[in-house]
Amino acid sequence: MELGQGHAIFTAECSHSFHFHCIASNVKHGNQICPVCRAKWKEIPFQRPASHLPNGKSRINPADWPRDDAWAVRSLPSPRLDSTRHLSSLFQASEPGTFDDDEVLDQQQENPQQNVFEKDASTNNSIGAIEVKTYPEVSAVPRANSHNNFAILIHLKAPHSSGGLNSRNQTIFSPSTQNSRAPVDLVTVLDVSGSMAGTKLALLKRAMGFVIQHLGPSDRLSVIAFSSTARRLFPLRRMTETGRQEALQAVNSLTSNGGTNIAEGLRKGAKLIVDRKWKNPVGSIILLSDGQDTYTVSSPSGSHSRTDYKSLIPPSIQRNGGTGLRVPVHTFGFGADHDAASMHSISEISGGTFSFIEAEGVIQDAFAQCIGGLLSVVVQEACVKLECAHPNLLINSIKAGSYRTSVTADAKAGSIDVGDLYAEEERDFLVTVNVPVDESCDEMSLLKVRCIYRDPISKEMVSLEEDNEVKIQRATVIGQPIVSMEVDRQRNRLRAAEAMAEARAAAEHGDLTGAVSLLESCRRALSETISARSGDRLCVALCAELKEMQERMANRRVYESSGRAYVLSGLSSHSWQRATARGDSTDSTSLIQAYQTPTMTDMVTRSQTMFFGNPPQRKLRQAQSFPVRPHPR
Repeated sequence: MELGQGHAIFTAECSHSFHFHCIASNVKHGNQICPVCRAKWKEIPFQRPASHLPNGKSRINPADWPRDDAWAVRSLPSPRLDSTRHLSSLFQASEPGTFDDDEVLDQQQENPQQNVFEKDASTNNSIGAIEVKTYPEVSAVPRANSHNNFAILIHLKAPHSSGGLNSRNQTIFSPSTQNSRAPVDLVTVLDVSGSMAGTKLALLKRAMGFVIQHLGPSDRLSVIAFSSTARRLFPLRRMTETGRQEALQAVNSLTSNGGTNIAEGLRKGAKLIVDRKWKNPVGSIILLSDGQDTYTVSSPSGSHSRTDYKSLIPPSIQRNGGTGLRVPVHTFGFGADHDAASMHSISEISGGTFSFIEAEGVIQDAFAQCIGGLLSVVVQEACVKLECAHPNLLINSIKAGSYRTSVTADAKAGSIDVGDLYAEEERDFLVTVNVPVDESCDEMSLLKVRCIYRDPISKEMVSLEEDNEVKIQRATVIGQPIVSMEVDRQRNRLRAAEAMAEARAAAEHGDLTGAVSLLESCRRALSETISARSGDRLCVALCAELKEMQERMANRRVYESSGRAYVLSGLSSHSWQRATARGDSTDSTSLIQAYQTPTMTDMVTRSQTMFFGNPPQRKLRQAQSFPVRPHPR
């Protein structure tokens, strides 16, 4: 118990803090569960009546610690658990040689056909098809002219979440909607080295409590903690009521000490994924660290420093050209001292995203955004197939960021390996072709686009029945061509991402002046495009982001402390077209918000408003200072 803003503060064993008089009143009515993370408390606050005060009221001294015994904490008797599920055996027993002790999957998920009638009967529980749209650079090319590097935009949009919506049109994440979405196997690999002591560890526990609360009974969670070594604290268990309680107690048992052995933590996380007997449709690893690996990338003494970041990642979870397990590692760099280059490399090699948590207080929001996506996967193993529709047409290039692409030797066909998509998530790919001279027709078919994917609930492959065919007019004479706004917007996005990558390379070679110049040149070029002149929000946001990066490359100190992590998190976001958290001082039109899906937004809002009284003013995308200790919740 401590003082906070003139009021006594009660901090529970789950790390959440409350005004004592508020929570004591709550407990008085028999509630012994944390209102934030739902953990059952062993010690509860209660308010003793003071007999010398009128009407039995307790005396509260706001200026000093209570001198009487009005406030107290009482220990509860230990809950009686089933003898087969003692927590002590979970946390203290030696680890098995093989992690095949994962809890069996929910039987309803193993037989999805049991719920077919229910899904057909309600439109809220139906999953539609992927939406595919195509946009040629211009609608017409003169017959007598050829056009090299003619751009075609392929736009995908995943169907909406099959979960229900509430009155505010927000996605419902309650366990009751569990059967209408793909369940998740989530492995959290958490840094508990000495530098995580104090506020950082308390915030991590709180964020993990939020994650645990929002997983459903068909989702499974495992917790791995690492410092100098790594240890599995909690096996892969379903998040039933009992599973949640055990997971919360595992997280609350975390203590900080030792060095930082990221590779060992990932090795154990990958082993758990490989060894599990059962597999939920969606699998993912979340890695959080606030430091640099002192064992694999460089030894504890620093005498064998190297930058072979691939050595941090077990081969089983590397993408390896599409042959890996397809279990992405979503990495979170915590604070100013983490190794942004290694965290970005880990995420990129495994197919995950890298988030930069600059302000420590937004760790829960960052986790919330991530699981908002993971808990809304509606498409898996998506692949876009391309085929030239004209005998003399050739595919020149496919610009798809970090997504794996292929083009046949004769340049007549190609593909894009898209993978998983969250509900309502969008993807844009630019394909360039060489349009030949053709005076024999008024209309030319350029490209046939087809999309196939796996439905994660039925586990069946889905192929869209009709190909999307891209056509242009071939007139003898045409007027001034009008460039597609959609194509121009995506060209700007790709141009900005390329400038960011080039600037980062220059900065790493010590040329910060050159890096800033590259970003400024790109910003000026973008401001002259047709989409910028029309006030396009995406272009405005790109220009603001480029300006922010220039400021974070102002000098070597700023770049080392936050610039590198900010740029790498931005590159991760653009290359996957997926939202990442990062310290960002741009306004509400931020590009990061452009990648945020409705379920991500809902989950972040849920994180930011899950407090007693007025929520603190904090935003996921803004850099801000953090107080010495957390405000009472």
